[in-house]
Amino acid sequence: MTNPIAAHSILGGTAEGQIVAAPEALSFWGGVDPATGAVIDVHHPLHGVCLTGSILMMPSSRGSCTGSGVLLDLALTGRAPAALIFSEAEDVLTLGALIAAEMFGKPLPVLRLSHDAFTALAKAGSARITETAIEADGLTIDIQPLAVAALDLDDADRAMLDGRDGVAVEAAMRIICAMAAQQGATSLVSVTQGHIDGCIYASPANLTFAEKMADMGARVRLPTTMNAISVDRANWQAQGVPSSFGDPAARLADAYVRMGCRPTFTCSPYLLDSAPRAGEAIAWAESNAVIYANTVLGARTAKHPDFLDLCIALTGRAPLSGVYLDEHRKARRVIDVHLPDAVDDAFWPLVGYLAGHAAPDRIPLLRGLAAAKPSADDLKALCAAFGTTSAAPMLHIEGVTPEAEGAAAADADAATITRADMAVAWTVLNGGPEDVDLVAIGSPHASLAECRALATSLGGRPRHGHVAVIVTAGRDVIASARAEGVLAALEASGVQVLPDLCWCSISEPVFPSRTRALMTNSGKYAHYGPGLSGRAVRLGNLADCVTAALTGRAPARLPDWLSSVGK
Repeated sequence: MTNPIAAHSILGGTAEGQIVAAPEALSFWGGVDPATGAVIDVHHPLHGVCLTGSILMMPSSRGSCTGSGVLLDLALTGRAPAALIFSEAEDVLTLGALIAAEMFGKPLPVLRLSHDAFTALAKAGSARITETAIEADGLTIDIQPLAVAALDLDDADRAMLDGRDGVAVEAAMRIICAMAAQQGATSLVSVTQGHIDGCIYASPANLTFAEKMADMGARVRLPTTMNAISVDRANWQAQGVPSSFGDPAARLADAYVRMGCRPTFTCSPYLLDSAPRAGEAIAWAESNAVIYANTVLGARTAKHPDFLDLCIALTGRAPLSGVYLDEHRKARRVIDVHLPDAVDDAFWPLVGYLAGHAAPDRIPLLRGLAAAKPSADDLKALCAAFGTTSAAPMLHIEGVTPEAEGAAAADADAATITRADMAVAWTVLNGGPEDVDLVAIGSPHASLAECRALATSLGGRPRHGHVAVIVTAGRDVIASARAEGVLAALEASGVQVLPDLCWCSISEPVFPSRTRALMTNSGKYAHYGPGLSGRAVRLGNLADCVTAALTGRAPARLPDWLSSVGK
């Protein structure tokens, strides 16, 4: 069987290995262990499978922008897949493979197949990839170069590409132009601000890249905030973090500060005074931040992978593609949500999680939610959970978000989220036992309103003796909470409020080692937590988290707004 147009080369190279095919996308960060190459996402069909040396096939990637750093580390340590094959557009892992080849001489082929070719190849046991063809179990698929339009660069772009501003900027422009080509962009766009996700110490590769760029003289040329990092920068030594982890994690943060980034250390940059305005072209990484910026603020940013975020901050230019353009901000799936009566704050992460499952590869428009009048924090929770299950950089909510009116594309298809769907998902995300040792708040980083609500709910009552209660929040929010007396009220109840870290980067011993099961109000952490922490996780509303904090128990039950399902 030969199909000369079925496969296109995104990044060239040769490889051979066993085929590992997945029916759904995977986030490498939080989903793959860089130390082993094994899938650790307990909700993914490939859970437990080692990807090292395989021909990995999946529709696309999803989730965190940090997946590019995990793939780069796997490539540098010899634990990466031998090749990546996608059936849809993909940026995060492609960028990791591009950096491996461009800066470290570690080529890793990336291919994009038509649907029919992808389906046929996924049935094979192994494959051999050359520069011109894929051969597998009697199947031959010719590989064509990706059709690339000429990139229209202005004089300043060409000067940076020619080395006028130094070797770091030259390298950054080469990477931007390569990504623009594979995205189908014909020009670049100027952006006003950046947000760096690559400062999380997801793997040694993140540090290798950042220090190499800093040593090359890299300096950001536009206001650039920083994501949460992997240690409490000022206190990690006192917290007992081993220097083998704390030193490189701190060095990574310092490298980005040395390059001129603002040490905000938060995964909720939309809570800062520098939050962008509607229509503003920005360059953010970190999946929840990107989705919130596009969806709720009406700003414009692609979901930039780690490393590309810095390249854009060094040049002020990004590929003009994807949701920077009006036509790509349209909803291609309309999802009718059956809104239960009297929903509480746990509804929003749950419906975001389900919306991502219902639209894993396209922007959706959610209908039926306006009557519930979601708050900014409700939307934060929804966007974060959506990003764990969908590769899309935004969504629309009819009657709620600024671009929802007329957002549905003419050819948009339809889906539904029922109360029965919600009940099933609630059960999936509540696999842990009723006894709880840890309450985890702040994934993404808690807002001042969330800190106030927790303090009010606790009412000065002390936490249960063996239960740790930890809130992660940005430095600005913590400073405001201190000024209001909210921080003192939380600490009086035994709550630990941590800066710089977030739940998706926290590790032992800051993560309490004795924990067997934890409770969270975050759909994002309910999804990633079991794989990242190795513990059972329960999802609930803020009131459930307070009950767990005070009693050490989280009774297994459906929320009141779902309890009548099936009756």
